[in-house]
Amino acid sequence: MEEEKAPITDHLEELRWRLLKCVIAIGVGFAGTYAFSDKIFNFLVSPLIKLLPEESQLIYTSLPEAFFTYLKVSFFSGLILATPVILYQIWKFVMPGLYEKEKRYVLPFVLIATLFFLMGVTFAFYLVFPIGFQFFLGFSTENISALPSMKEYLGLAMRLLFAFGITFELPVIMFFLAKMGIINHNILRRTRKYAFLMVFILAAVLTPPDVISQFLLAVPLIALYETSIWITYLVRRKKDSAAD
Repeated sequence: MEEEKAPITDHLEELRWRLLKCVIAIGVGFAGTYAFSDKIFNFLVSPLIKLLPEESQLIYTSLPEAFFTYLKVSFFSGLILATPVILYQIWKFVMPGLYEKEKRYVLPFVLIATLFFLMGVTFAFYLVFPIGFQFFLGFSTENISALPSMKEYLGLAMRLLFAFGITFELPVIMFFLAKMGIINHNILRRTRKYAFLMVFILAAVLTPPDVISQFLLAVPLIALYETSIWITYLVRRKKDSAAD
């Protein structure tokens, strides 16, 4: 019985060390960005400030709110900076189950996955934020003014940034799964309607409870899914050509 449990124990031990390394990477990023947390927050809030009336500003409704907001800014900044390390640790954890030829994909996976994550974050910040915030501010009237707080804005911003960053990983994941022969374009085509249903459910979970934000996430996700079908098709075609 002990021999059967040993591999599971080994996996759990490795998982613990991988998670610890991820936490250390995030901690280093946190320490490195804390001194600039106010500047980072000012940058994050700039899409909203541009849309607010002149002399408008964010508020904080409790004395420690600003302090904890800056701590969260540093944490999220550290998390973004640690993305390559986190992706590398994920790959190293699953690597023992891969074939030798698949193990060499570690560097391309980390680089491409990091790039796509940053693309998703950039897409959200420069395109989704202005459209979404314009929609939210459209409810202001002569008698109603928007007074967003630091905590609420940061929570919304980080939720959207990470939602788009993670969803933009879809083509990367599909590419490597196709390379490993786990999935192909025919499977993705057959499951398209179920995937679209899951897209809208995921968009409803990851975004605030409004149609605009959900739509702004669902449409790129559908486009990414369709892109993934073509990527897996090209991977399969290249494999077939190599086999011939």
